[in-house]
Amino acid sequence: MANTPETPAHSQTLSRGVRALEILADARAPLTIAELAASLGLHRSIAYRIIRTLEDHSLVERDDSGRLLPGAGLAVLARGVARDLQSAASPELGRIADELGMTAFVVVWDHAECVTLATVEPRHNGTAIAQRPGSRHSIGSGAPGIAIQSALGRTEWEQRMPGVPYRPEADEARERGYAVSHDEVIPGVFSVAVPIQPPRQRPSALAVVHLGGNMETEVIGKALAASARRIAEAIG
Repeated sequence: MANTPETPAHSQTLSRGVRALEILADARAPLTIAELAASLGLHRSIAYRIIRTLEDHSLVERDDSGRLLPGAGLAVLARGVARDLQSAASPELGRIADELGMTAFVVVWDHAECVTLATVEPRHNGTAIAQRPGSRHSIGSGAPGIAIQSALGRTEWEQRMPGVPYRPEADEARERGYAVSHDEVIPGVFSVAVPIQPPRQRPSALAVVHLGGNMETEVIGKALAASARRIAEAIG
């Protein structure tokens, strides 16, 4: 693709590097350079130069077979992402996970997506669902997205995100205090979520996921709401 005034070479290179990191972070297993190049739609030599730069900054590393995987430098960068939210949420996530026997996690709102920021699995439940930090799903699907929409209300949401429909379930969640979804992000999985609303910050969400039914959603919703209030208060 030819460079244009809107996409200068340095911006295009940066975009490709960021996209490479996203692909590696989302991969189920380490990738070869050829596999990464194919995912990027680039010649292998161009992908190799991008990888060398990322390696120099410890953002990408190689396993014993030479395959690529995210580097330790990403963990250093991740510590600074919503640092106050991560710190405040950490004890609450552990408490909720063990109290309810479900995987508890915090998501942040990123344009049209929800991004998992932190997650804790219950210590005494071998069937808990894994929820990887950094995983993404559409904000239009699942309880966390509904909870975030509910914190804003229809008018503000439509002003901020005109391209993403406001769900009727968000009005129900706003009245009830928590959102519920089933079979939306992961087949067969129920989720309950509440918004976290720290002052002067965009809303995020605290959620749990559970395989199958038989969920006392009101009890879960109240427990999550109490934790969300403590998180918001800790952030100040």
